[in-house]
Amino acid sequence: MKFLGSQLSYFFANRRTKTNVKKLLKFVGVLFLMYVAYSITFHYVAMYEGQDHTWLTGFYWVIVTMSTLGFGDIVFTTDVGRAFSMLVLFSGVLFLLVMLPFTFIEFFYAPWMKAQNQARAPKRLEEETFGHVVITNLNAVTEALIAKLKSYKIDYVLLEPDLQKALDLSDLDYKVVNLDPTDYDTYNRLFIKNASMLVAADSDTINTNVTFTAREFSDNINIVATANSEDSVDVLKLAGANNVLQMGDILGRALARRTLGGNARVHVIGHIDNLVIGEVTVKETPLIGKTLKESKLRESLGVNVVGIWERGKFIHPEPDTMIKSKSVLVLAGTVEHLRKYDEVMSIYNVSDAPVVIIGAGRVGRAAARSMDDRQIDYRIIDKNPDRIQTHDNGKYILGDAADLSVLKKAGLENAHSVLITTHDDDVNIYLTIYCRQLKPDLEIISRATYERNVNTMHRAGADFVMSYASMGAGSIFNILEDKDVIMLAEGLNIFNYQVDSKLSGISLLESNIRQKTGCTVIAVNCKNEEMLVNPPPERVLEKDDEIVLIGSSEGEKRFTNNFLD
Repeated sequence: MKFLGSQLSYFFANRRTKTNVKKLLKFVGVLFLMYVAYSITFHYVAMYEGQDHTWLTGFYWVIVTMSTLGFGDIVFTTDVGRAFSMLVLFSGVLFLLVMLPFTFIEFFYAPWMKAQNQARAPKRLEEETFGHVVITNLNAVTEALIAKLKSYKIDYVLLEPDLQKALDLSDLDYKVVNLDPTDYDTYNRLFIKNASMLVAADSDTINTNVTFTAREFSDNINIVATANSEDSVDVLKLAGANNVLQMGDILGRALARRTLGGNARVHVIGHIDNLVIGEVTVKETPLIGKTLKESKLRESLGVNVVGIWERGKFIHPEPDTMIKSKSVLVLAGTVEHLRKYDEVMSIYNVSDAPVVIIGAGRVGRAAARSMDDRQIDYRIIDKNPDRIQTHDNGKYILGDAADLSVLKKAGLENAHSVLITTHDDDVNIYLTIYCRQLKPDLEIISRATYERNVNTMHRAGADFVMSYASMGAGSIFNILEDKDVIMLAEGLNIFNYQVDSKLSGISLLESNIRQKTGCTVIAVNCKNEEMLVNPPPERVLEKDDEIVLIGSSEGEKRFTNNFLD
């Protein structure tokens, strides 16, 4: 009923539609008068032939004749009667079978269909819309962002200037408006001053136009723009963007952070307030063969094991979980705690072998820059000679990574890690299988563009997979919520949440968070206390406490559905 009401409002709001309806009603009025006149004339012709019929019979005969049904139960036998019958018949063919359908389609059906389309892809938002996120283009990143916004019950709207594309997106259950993001009047129709964020996610030139146009309309709107070229960052900021995200750079640095390097030092992958999250390999350390309880890491060094990676599979730690030679520990603690761990463990598993990076695109080059910052040696392979000549520093190798001789030249035989960063998921899967077969103990970190390929990459042998779309969506969402979300791998995040009425006053044990969602609380941050890492089950949550959780994307959705007001 609500949808029908919106259709009617769009239908009758148009001035041309009102004019068309009036014309249609005039035509129907003329047709009705003709029908009445023929019905009256029918009785005079019938009396001329000596026939006697009721008024209802007259109406019946005229409609049967005009519609060309011609039952033949009532006929005239004189020339006058037959001439009148032909007049009624030809009038019916012309008005009922020809003019009425075209008039109905032109003045009612076509406007009605247009009103239906406008209701599915409207030209403006409702006036009470508030706190919504405006997105200018649908791509892999914004598609993942929309899914995240829906899980957190945050309103959004997607702009699409092409009507047919807008209708197709509406059929796919996207909230879409048929407006041009570069048009100044668009932002008046979107009530941009009430919006919480504008996401410009098209090409760099279009994003600049969108940013400049929206900023002219509102000084306060938070604008996040994506940039493919590093040269566009300053231009977008000058146009008015609050934040400019280079997705390739973000993903490249994230992949580089996942490279554990040739030692047992802690490699920081993110932090939430004072809580630092890092990963370490335990290869050749005294921890191998011990349970977490026996390792006494918390008692002796102050660090907490909040997760364990086993060949790409994440395990929630228990006291009796065994530490194996290929285990990667996810540690949580303060900066001092992690430094203390390094002092004890950094002497183990030392290797000077370079990290092999396959692909010298934006992601691969960003990973290389991050390696330089961390003083980790690397070799980067690409078959595009222009990329090699542009960055000819001795670390770039020209060739196809599917060629064994090229991999050997890059030092794969001695390498401890390989980053696969090409933009083609099929190529990445192929190279993952190839590298795993060549060196079974190699740490393989791969990039995925589409979420559907993540599981395939894990099955192919990748230890960690990070998605371009998820990383970008997470970065935008962090800006929107002004919160920190750390992506451990595709589908696994560390995120924070402010306690509200649903959780306040009950203990972690009573909340059943892990049982209901699969997420684990790894820290509690109270305003008047120091952050409590790995809190005990009896810890009672208070309103406005901030809890830090680790869990899958599905677990995060279940958490928001169960505990978000």
